[in-house]
Amino acid sequence: MEQKKILIITYYWPPAGGPGVQRWLKFAKYLPEFGWKPVIYTPENPSYPLLDETLMKDVPKDIEIVRTKIWEPYQLAEKLNKSNKKFKAGQFDVGKNQSWKSKLSIWVRGNFFIPDARVFWVKPSIQFLEKYIQENNINTIVTSGPPHSLHLIGLGLKDKFPNLKWIADFRDPWTEISYYKHLKLTKSSDKKHRQLESAVFKNADITLATSYTDAENFRKGGANSVCITNGFDESDSDKAKEQTENILKDKFTLSYIGVLEQLRNPENLWKVLDELVKENTDFANHFSLKFVGRIDDKILNFIENSSLKNHILNLGYLAHGKAVEEMQNSEILLITNFPNESSKGIIPGKIFEYLASGKQILSFGPDQADVSKILDETQAGKHFSYSDSETVKKFILEKFDLWKSGQLSENTQHIEQFSRKNLTKQLSEIL
Repeated sequence: MEQKKILIITYYWPPAGGPGVQRWLKFAKYLPEFGWKPVIYTPENPSYPLLDETLMKDVPKDIEIVRTKIWEPYQLAEKLNKSNKKFKAGQFDVGKNQSWKSKLSIWVRGNFFIPDARVFWVKPSIQFLEKYIQENNINTIVTSGPPHSLHLIGLGLKDKFPNLKWIADFRDPWTEISYYKHLKLTKSSDKKHRQLESAVFKNADITLATSYTDAENFRKGGANSVCITNGFDESDSDKAKEQTENILKDKFTLSYIGVLEQLRNPENLWKVLDELVKENTDFANHFSLKFVGRIDDKILNFIENSSLKNHILNLGYLAHGKAVEEMQNSEILLITNFPNESSKGIIPGKIFEYLASGKQILSFGPDQADVSKILDETQAGKHFSYSDSETVKKFILEKFDLWKSGQLSENTQHIEQFSRKNLTKQLSEIL
């Protein structure tokens, strides 16, 4: 049977690193097993915040990749202020850490580039893809954001081809994302963001969400929304376990894997760990705090100026496969979300690889978060608020005592639903 073509419009594609690239890379890997032939449309000269050449191994050898040039203003922004490099990954300084240059840059970013700085790729892409779709008999497209400007490509193509099936995939919310309120938007800019978001919701045939709460919120905004979470690739987790199964561990390691910015900084955890190191000699002799990824300099400086300074292992950004191995070389895996209630629907993608590792998960975020539901269902860890301290200390000490006695067991029950292959099957059924 001939496979049906699906055009996937995505900014992030290998060699881009980080979690943003993996969702549609993995869908593209498994879609052919369910009768779909993916075609990738992506920039020829993108400005990626992270690179990971090892992800190229997951790109199907026979996949068609279509590229066109993009112009982005990040080089100009970085000349104005070096910290503007964070903008590429949706990060910036907040509160007392904001200089006047940061404030100006954030204001420009929010009000001049709507919805984001990749907006200059929208019109050229619509013009190019209008012809491509006609010549290649494309009936189904996907736009994946952020950057949410890619949804405007879908909006333009849907206007030209009303019968085109359009799936708008929101890896993160648009106006409901926590940092939206920090963009220093004027009333007219805020109105424009919301109008564009609404137009996407109402014109896309399906709006995909990565969490249950986001799907519900999108439906309230007029979208035909369905949740397909992120997940883990069994081949990645199995390989990592093989690589690490014979390693002897003399350290009780709490690890954070990924990017940690100021808006998701668990200050209460650093204080709890500082207390434990000071109060408990046995804990101090065995404890290690490991970072794999990019940690905000101000967060790192704060930790290094505490009693934890001699317990830090900062490995920096590692290729995806190595990062998964470091999950295996840990006892507790840390995950953090934005603290406000509007972020309870965000499910960071790394939680699923955390689940596949079988390690205990320590989570911070708002009450009644979707992450908490997943942890309860899988019995894989505990979710706390940013005001919790004593309960966090109790949790860590319980796991430490179990580790010391050799009874800290791994747990992977009820996680099959989050495998990339099963999630792709869900996607194919929706398609």
